Amino acid sequence: MVIHSSDITTESAFLKRRQLIQSALLLGILPAVQSVSAEVEAPNTIEQISRYNNYYEFSTNKEVIWKLAEAFKPHPWTLTIEGEVQRPRTIAFDDLLKQFPQEERIYRLRCVEGWAMVIPWQGFSLASLIKTCNPTSRAKFVEFIGLERPTEMIGQRNKMMAWPYTEGLRIDEALHPLTLLVTGLYGHPLPNQNGAPLRLAVPWKYGFKSIKAITKIRLVEEQPVSSWMRSAPSEYGFYANVNPDVSHPRWSQRREVRIGHASKQPTLLFNGYADQVASMYQGMDLVKYF
Repeated sequence: MVIHSSDITTESAFLKRRQLIQSALLLGILPAVQSVSAEVEAPNTIEQISRYNNYYEFSTNKEVIWKLAEAFKPHPWTLTIEGEVQRPRTIAFDDLLKQFPQEERIYRLRCVEGWAMVIPWQGFSLASLIKTCNPTSRAKFVEFIGLERPTEMIGQRNKMMAWPYTEGLRIDEALHPLTLLVTGLYGHPLPNQNGAPLRLAVPWKYGFKSIKAITKIRLVEEQPVSSWMRSAPSEYGFYANVNPDVSHPRWSQRREVRIGHASKQPTLLFNGYADQVASMYQGMDLVKYF
């Protein structure tokens, strides 16, 4: 489904539709699919999702980013795919929407800081885009590069980290069916403060892996160094899989607080997606490769 202005879904209509789908899943009328959340959970409200964000390109204060991002201009926008591919390409955002049908997916989001949300994204599988570029056998990793525009992204005037923001995945992680290029939220185009117009969602990893405002995707042979690895290598590793048994150097990861809820709950291994993704890490030392 391509999102047009005439197709925008209100939050209440979205929730009613999800309730019907969830009821059908529970009754066995519809088959369970990977695109639903790890458990049948109600999404956070659009206000919670859009007004409590980490987006250091604008600010380190989560509760003001929505305001600071109002003047950001996400259009026109192009995405470049290059590196170890036989068909490098640059594609306009509107053409991405036309070429790749949009799906609704409800995903859990777990921040490395210990808070969590459940978010109804719209987007399309990253794998579907990568495959159109015909990766070579040397493509072992995927590097993502965000936008650098300090005239609008005022947090980039602060040199707390090197800009632009960069992230990376192993090629099998990038091609996994759950890895989503996000274009919308609650049936609306993606808000500026949530990474407009194009961000990543990798639901079994901590939220900082889900880079926002992506401008370039590079397939590479060597493991890329992400922004947080460069800034604090002892605290942020390349994999960043959600794991209650691997503490952050400054706090435990055993429990989390769901935004909008008062009490904490246990953190789930791989954020609740272990059945789908654990096989990719079989035999790996998850403490060493954190």
